[in-house]
Amino acid sequence: MLFIKNIRILACYSKWANSRILETIGELPVSEITKIREAAFDGILPTLAHMNIINRIWQGHLLGKDHGYTSRRSQIINTLDQYSHQLNEIGDWYISYVNSLNEQELNEKVLFNFVDGGSGEMNRSDILLHIVNHQTFHRGHLSDMLYQSGYEPPSIDLPVYHRDVFSKMNR
Repeated sequence: MLFIKNIRILACYSKWANSRILETIGELPVSEITKIREAAFDGILPTLAHMNIINRIWQGHLLGKDHGYTSRRSQIINTLDQYSHQLNEIGDWYISYVNSLNEQELNEKVLFNFVDGGSGEMNRSDILLHIVNHQTFHRGHLSDMLYQSGYEPPSIDLPVYHRDVFSKMNR
């Protein structure tokens, strides 16, 4: 039961952390948001595109549906508003999805194909942990790009979420 509780907390935390960093990115001048950088995905918007694509790919795997992606990178870059909407929407989906699962379902194996070829198998809980971890990893990239732009990233560590959000919800 504790594992289900923790995976649900992590889904909520991930959406919260994404929202906080997106708010801070929204304070940047457009030239900083669209700037090509020497970064993992060449800039802020391509990093957000990648995060959204990966969330959608794994959503498809979890649902057993074709996600339609052939790459982890997007050839079309959208606006910050579009990515904010998409990442908030998928964050809500993951929260709802995790809240719908029981322990047996979390342990079910999911078969999938990697975008770059080959097949894989993971249980639902490991996929969900990967999603949280993946987003944390790329929020680190985004934080670095904020520093490069002269802005301080928000404090988005899990203990901050516990202090500012989770503990207040569970009083």
